[in-house]
Amino acid sequence: MRKKPYLTDAIIGNSKMLASITKDGQLQRLTWPAIDFPQHVNRFYTGVQLSGPDSETDFLHEKGWEYRQVYEENTNILVTNGFNSELGIEVTQKDFIVPGKDVFVRDYSIMNHSASARNLSFVVYSDFMVDDRKRYNTVLYNFSEDCLIHYFRQYAFAVGSSREAAQYQCGNAWEAAKVNHLNGNQIMNKTDGALSWDLGLLRPGEQVHFPLFIAAGADIGEAASVLSTAKEAGAEELSMITASYWEDFLKQAKKMNIENEQVKKIYNRSLLTFKLLNNEATGAFIAGPEVDEDYDYSGGYAYCWGRDAAYIATAADKAGYHDLVSTFYYSTVTTQREDGAWEHRFNSDGVLAPTWGIQIDECGSILWGIHHHYMLTKDEEFLKTIWPAVEKGADFLHSYIDPETNLPYPSNDLWEKRNGEHTYSSAAVYGGLKGAAELARIRNKGTLAEKWDETANLIKKTIEERCWNEETGTYLRALKLAVDKVKYEEAKSTGKAVLMEENQKGYKTFRLMEDPVVDICLLGLSVPFNMIDAEDERMEKTAETIEKLLTSPVVGGIERFPGDVYIGGNPWILTTLWLAQYNVIIGKFEEAREYLNWAVKHANHLGLLPEQIDKNTGEPAWVMPLTWSHAMFVLTVIALDEAGELNK
Repeated sequence: MRKKPYLTDAIIGNSKMLASITKDGQLQRLTWPAIDFPQHVNRFYTGVQLSGPDSETDFLHEKGWEYRQVYEENTNILVTNGFNSELGIEVTQKDFIVPGKDVFVRDYSIMNHSASARNLSFVVYSDFMVDDRKRYNTVLYNFSEDCLIHYFRQYAFAVGSSREAAQYQCGNAWEAAKVNHLNGNQIMNKTDGALSWDLGLLRPGEQVHFPLFIAAGADIGEAASVLSTAKEAGAEELSMITASYWEDFLKQAKKMNIENEQVKKIYNRSLLTFKLLNNEATGAFIAGPEVDEDYDYSGGYAYCWGRDAAYIATAADKAGYHDLVSTFYYSTVTTQREDGAWEHRFNSDGVLAPTWGIQIDECGSILWGIHHHYMLTKDEEFLKTIWPAVEKGADFLHSYIDPETNLPYPSNDLWEKRNGEHTYSSAAVYGGLKGAAELARIRNKGTLAEKWDETANLIKKTIEERCWNEETGTYLRALKLAVDKVKYEEAKSTGKAVLMEENQKGYKTFRLMEDPVVDICLLGLSVPFNMIDAEDERMEKTAETIEKLLTSPVVGGIERFPGDVYIGGNPWILTTLWLAQYNVIIGKFEEAREYLNWAVKHANHLGLLPEQIDKNTGEPAWVMPLTWSHAMFVLTVIALDEAGELNK
């Protein structure tokens, strides 16, 4: 499998199929029948060949082309325009995946800007490692549908056009595609193949249209049938269906008066992104399209975390997509453990994903989000259906309390970097328990409400009494922070409070009793979990210290914590907007708008928001788009709007 770029520029999809595309129009990843798994594309290159002695195919991703790329307004239809001045050829590529159909359309318009007529061929090199497998794949040429079909087990992909192909080759096709001389091999146990079409004579100033379809199915017959239906409908009709679908989707949103055109563009792009990164069948939101499948720098992104998803669902809820959010929370019923907890993360179909231990903030976040959703919608049927999961979840949180500190037992923090009793995680559990208690009272379950309220209040009492650090002017990040033995011994030698634990097999865990590091996540004590009042003197000092210490010196924006090394330690979109939301609550509206504008400035050319911004260059640094970034953007815009401060 070819090594894919970590940073892609665009996504298209239909909540079942998802494609990642770079600014040169190159298809990098294609997942189906779910948005996160499995991935099927190794290489997929398209190009043109102009007649002439020893002429070769000029593939559109290669040198010599200049690109412009936009989404069609209010849609997830991507248009990439490539111009080759040496050839005098302009190619406009329209990419979209049809809602409700397993069809990816690549619709091309090719114009001759040169002074002479040119005979033109269009070449497709198609390398599908179906199910991410190099072995056991087959590619065949299907005469009845005039297409290539790649298949492995229950996945098949048909590649063809409504125009009749002139040549085909199955297997070992790259060198042949480069010279557009295909050998007619009809079937081979390989991953690649090629097709080419004669488009005829193109006179100066003339344009020719060429539609290309990628159709998916559970077997070769189904893929061919889906392709046939797509060809019969035609690219133009499918484009109109797709555009209408996305325009209608945006019309479902709560009406917003956003005067700044760039803010409006990114706000709408955020809503469209929520739907692309939402599994239509299960309702699960994934953190982002996969960029790091080999776990080179991370643990992967195309998974559903309870934490990210609760923020995303809340943003979608506030934007008016209540049915989308209900479906997501219903999915959490099926992923909940018998004891009431939720594991670290899941595939979007609900199957447990690779994990590295429970993160208790996620359990709290899901309950907090369920309560928020009910209070927004007053949907009694939703509450009735979800209540058993709420009760199990809240009882688990109630039981998961360290009697020594009255905080949740040690678990991984929200950044998945350290183990301890984290104040952010405690705030999330507080929010979950308080939300569950309010729902219990609505359900006339007063005894449960009192029990969960009592536990939440004890958590808050510990945070107020044990977790303020006068030296830093912030709350502590954690109690009982796990460290290596060297740090433990160093701390012990200087008189700092430490703890050593030993499990039943004799393995030791070394802990510092206090973690004083300043972290943006400390804002979570107030936003969104409302454990500490935003105008509390300590909370305001915490926010001031965060801004002072974590503002990135060159490009601005807010970093996570001092000494962050992940992808170089950059400012994040979501952390910056987190501080913006806090500023809205305390009335620092100008500062909030400045942070919002910083996010706008650092969106990519399509209005998509990455996870991080390079601290030196200001360019997107990692994961494009990050759904949580878009959620924080929507939440910030709505917070400013509700305060009457958005259009100032």
